[in-house]
Amino acid sequence: MSDYEQLLEKAYSQVKVVESSAERFEIPKVQGSITGNNTFITNFAQIADYLRRDAQHLAKFLQKELAVSGRVDSQRLILKTKLNSAKVNEKIEKYAKEFVVCPVCGKPDTEVVSEKGIKFKHCLACGAKSPIKYSL
Repeated sequence: MSDYEQLLEKAYSQVKVVESSAERFEIPKVQGSITGNNTFITNFAQIADYLRRDAQHLAKFLQKELAVSGRVDSQRLILKTKLNSAKVNEKIEKYAKEFVVCPVCGKPDTEVVSEKGIKFKHCLACGAKSPIKYSL
């Protein structure tokens, strides 16, 4: 095997693989219920997994955006107020736009990296690096 082929093999072994998908990026809609003055989002863990982000980070964002306290309880999010699902879905879409979707190519294949205290979205599809303006 030539030096070039060995280097190429080494490069391919270190590259992160992006799963390509023919379907459109569609965030699951929230499912839950309202009991008393609490809103329970039962598929919260599924939404966080779909976005490939930490559930605690998503919960903190929603609490800040909705101006409400809450907590993550195993697979669900409990918010201490009555909210309709449309408002919560709107905030989750805002989260995806700010923290997940690449502004250059529009694909959701990103990871959040931190360099010198500044957080960036690094796109695994096109390689772009975009600063995250929103702070939690």
